[in-house]
Amino acid sequence: MLVGVACAAEPVTNGAPGPTVPAQQSSDQSAGIPPGTVITKANWENFRQFMSDGLAALFEGKYPWKMPNDAQMEAGLTVIDPLPKNYLVATEQFGSQVKLVALPEGGWRLQGYRGGVPFPNPQEPDRGEKVLMNLWYRYMPELVVTHGWDCALDPSGNSNCQTYQVVNRQLSYNTDAPASPPVPASDAKYFTEWFMVLEPEQSRYTASLTINYVDMTRPEEVYTFIPSLRRYQQMATSGRCAGFEGQDWTTEDFRSGLDSPITELQARYVAHKRIMALTGLKAPDNPFPDGFFMSLGWPKPSWAKWQVRDVDVISVQKIPSKAAGYCYGKRVMYVDSHSSSALWEELYDSKMQPWKLQMVVPQRIDVPGTGPALTPGVDVEFMWDLQRQHATFAGESIGTVYVDHQAPAEFQDVPRYSTPAGLNLIMR
Repeated sequence: MLVGVACAAEPVTNGAPGPTVPAQQSSDQSAGIPPGTVITKANWENFRQFMSDGLAALFEGKYPWKMPNDAQMEAGLTVIDPLPKNYLVATEQFGSQVKLVALPEGGWRLQGYRGGVPFPNPQEPDRGEKVLMNLWYRYMPELVVTHGWDCALDPSGNSNCQTYQVVNRQLSYNTDAPASPPVPASDAKYFTEWFMVLEPEQSRYTASLTINYVDMTRPEEVYTFIPSLRRYQQMATSGRCAGFEGQDWTTEDFRSGLDSPITELQARYVAHKRIMALTGLKAPDNPFPDGFFMSLGWPKPSWAKWQVRDVDVISVQKIPSKAAGYCYGKRVMYVDSHSSSALWEELYDSKMQPWKLQMVVPQRIDVPGTGPALTPGVDVEFMWDLQRQHATFAGESIGTVYVDHQAPAEFQDVPRYSTPAGLNLIMR
């Protein structure tokens, strides 16, 4: 793996000054990419040190998916949005109480977590696990309602698209209103995701509900609503590795890059690095394919300028007792050192052969009373299957993103959008 460290121009803080979680920085500011630099297939090797291994492979042409000859990436300033104030207050209040606890079968859980960043400055021992926990508990508003699109692309260039609606709700550890989140009950839900297809008509009302609990050792629950039966059923654990609705994501890849039972994972720290990434943009509504360089499906410069971001690179695998029959041998994740968002991933199959590349482009949203923020579930995502030469693209970017009390009254109904029984109300 390429692990060289370089540095971009001094990051810019967006908005009013405020406390931030420090990202590791190099003092050598001369090694950056000057704003306005345009990276193409002709000069990309000059900037390889700022690329994830997967991005470099697309430029090299190592796989069936290749960077188009006319693709361009224009560099801009690195902009750092301060983390939400109450999220940082919770970090300061409770951070000293948070500890990693090893589980008998392998894997880890947190002890003493009450909200905020679990490990503001993750260091050894177990640095990779701390980065993974920061990602799992990254900032999320209490309620986010989005209207999105996704398109699957086959080897012949044919695409199949749909639109959908998503209701994400964080029910515990939420810092949007109180500065000190209450201690949740042991059986409380941590977050839920409600998803429903809107178009095409033949798939309309197909829906799912994902529930994660405060008790990290309690398995995630996934329920699906089947329109033809007009009722829901619980998904079997074995179905988590199946492709979702003909796409390249599995249930394990949701929640903006990772939705796997967290106590069944082990993470090894690989390196601190700086990579080019798109982050904080507002993507165009339903841009596919006009907003992309085809046939790869690469975002055009009209989206935003690329930033050089500090990332912590971790290698994530299932613990040995849970690895048999699991789809991925390992998942290499490039986690933003400031926001804890997964910006890029390289996924390997059970034989440790390269299988998929995933890029996550977080979108900036305005949270009432908080200001601009990056949050899971509001982004544009790219997944390239290197072995099947298949790809999927998706974005929560059609129309208005509703946050917290801005959401229409129907979405304030917690039982309807956060319990399995609520799925039975879809066609009534």
